[in-house]
Amino acid sequence: MRILVTGAAGSIGRVVTTGLVDRGYDVVGVDLLPAPDGWDGPWHALDCADPEAVDAVVAQHRPGAVVHLAGIAEERGLRESLESHVITTGALLDAMVTHGVTRIVYASSNHAVGRTPRAGLDGDLLTTDVRPRPDTFYGVGKVAAEALLSLYVDRHGLDAVSLRIGSFLEQPESVRGLSTWLSHDDCVRMVDAALTAPAPGYAVLYGISANTRAWWDLEPGRSLGYEPLDDAEQHAGIVPERPEDAAEVAVVGGHFVTGRLERPAF
Repeated sequence: MRILVTGAAGSIGRVVTTGLVDRGYDVVGVDLLPAPDGWDGPWHALDCADPEAVDAVVAQHRPGAVVHLAGIAEERGLRESLESHVITTGALLDAMVTHGVTRIVYASSNHAVGRTPRAGLDGDLLTTDVRPRPDTFYGVGKVAAEALLSLYVDRHGLDAVSLRIGSFLEQPESVRGLSTWLSHDDCVRMVDAALTAPAPGYAVLYGISANTRAWWDLEPGRSLGYEPLDDAEQHAGIVPERPEDAAEVAVVGGHFVTGRLERPAF
């Protein structure tokens, strides 16, 4: 299957593009940046917030699905966050509808529910039924993009899987990360499952590994065929304890809530 991957030069994008190629997918990379060294597949350097440029790429390649990883992965103002996460998603969705592409896998974030306190969670696991509680304008952008995906699923019959990604790192670096870590290999497994699950409609799953200390319910992912194999616990012995750990583990979003990221919208 041919897959269009946006944000293909990013930290997640480089892992996912390589992993999908290894699994036999024909990958077309899209990013603001040029192709990384060693990439020999199709590549387009463009802004996903440009609907005409996005439409042209989708029209040229007619992918079987889109994996949308593009977006600024840090806190910015409201306007920039909405353009980065919502406008880009809208441009892709319109191009998909125009050219008959019926599935999108979207890199959402745990920060869509980041202000959810961990105390009082049913079974101590955060399910996908909780209301959106973004912790930043970054999180607001992810919530709004999820809502836009839901609209296009209902309006146009698309399949859309939203991946609320946790801590994507080579290994966990904090006590919170022992609960929220997503390994590189599990990330590829997750995207592959989201691409191949039969008729998911609109689905949300939490993007973490099979962590012994997991806070988030893995069953929505497992129902789509995502079976994580890695566990952050294997790294527990090298994760240092820090004074800020208690505050970071009290809420889903960690330092996005406790790290003084508050700012005016404009």
